[in-house]
Amino acid sequence: MPNYRKTKLACYLGFITQAIAANFAPLLFLKFHKDYGISLGNIALISTVYFFTQLLVDLFCAKFVDKIGYRVSIVVSEICSAAGLVGLAFLPELLPNAFVGILISVTVYAVGCGLIEVLASPIIEACPFENKEATMSLLHSFYCWGCVGTIGISTLFFAIFGMDSWRWLAVIWALVPAINIYNFATCPLVPIVEEGKGMGIRQLGKKPIFWVAICLMVCAGASELAMAQWASAYAEAALGLSKAVGDLLGPCLFAVTMGISRIIYGKYGEKFDLKKFMIGSGLLCVVCYLLASLSANPIIGLIGCIFCGFSVGIMWPGTISISSKKFPTGGTAMFALLAMAGDLGGSIGPAIVGRVTQFAGDDIRVGMRVGLIFPIVLIIMLFIIGHKSDNSKRKI
Repeated sequence: MPNYRKTKLACYLGFITQAIAANFAPLLFLKFHKDYGISLGNIALISTVYFFTQLLVDLFCAKFVDKIGYRVSIVVSEICSAAGLVGLAFLPELLPNAFVGILISVTVYAVGCGLIEVLASPIIEACPFENKEATMSLLHSFYCWGCVGTIGISTLFFAIFGMDSWRWLAVIWALVPAINIYNFATCPLVPIVEEGKGMGIRQLGKKPIFWVAICLMVCAGASELAMAQWASAYAEAALGLSKAVGDLLGPCLFAVTMGISRIIYGKYGEKFDLKKFMIGSGLLCVVCYLLASLSANPIIGLIGCIFCGFSVGIMWPGTISISSKKFPTGGTAMFALLAMAGDLGGSIGPAIVGRVTQFAGDDIRVGMRVGLIFPIVLIIMLFIIGHKSDNSKRKI
């Protein structure tokens, strides 16, 4: 019998790789600004390039991955991730323009991360595990632990060896995807759907319930990242903390509570109704946004930021699980479009909060109030999906 534990391990490390790539460079933004004289406006472009590249990769996957093959694609994802992290350590020094070197490196590992994001979930979904929903939630928890590990270990490394040693750490982090190349090259993979029977983009687009799932995914990404990306700034502005302490109390603890939520569902998922669990999580998310945006006490506001991680934990993997049940032959196109919707939400959510905060005289709590719209719409979408499921059962 094939050893699917090796497949699971490879996917876990894939999500940790994605967390490393997403969180390591932002820790160095001020270092890049100081050492290379890169303007803060250009520094902000680094994250934009990272997420935009992932969106392009999501679209690419929907059209071409089935033709290329899953094993080749997922191995390429790890090669790109490792190459990009190593490039980050050396290209800024080797090229005449350091900023160009950084952007090239970020683009290369963003290609790898985009492939991981699209491919790891369907690989797990196709394996013969007993409780697919719980296994999916557990898989996505490794992104959270990867975030915590990247921020925590990097902060400790810089405290011991100094910020000037960041290139060595970039090479050390690159070892994770480098080692995982072998895992994905040798682990058993199951076809996602039978060849030629997977739904295409046009077929999915004709299904109204799929557009509800897309809206659900946009709101999941926006609810998560609008809070996650502003949690550090909230901790600094509201409590007057340093950047390092703000990172640890803000996004790091946010990731911890998000990981705990996914582990709880991964462990006890068979005892819960997924839609009810997600609706409850959505309501908790609304409460957390209200605490962060309305509380006059900064400690209570920070607690709202942190526990928002717990509330959004099930949203992304839960939406994937619901969609997989609704469209069992959705195939690569479905997973790619869902990933694209999540990335789109993850891009527009923080941007809207940031823009409203700017218009409100840099009052981040006003921005958080506008962020309330995302979990509210998410709850509405869940009720729509539940209603359509009930109607289809009555017809049967």
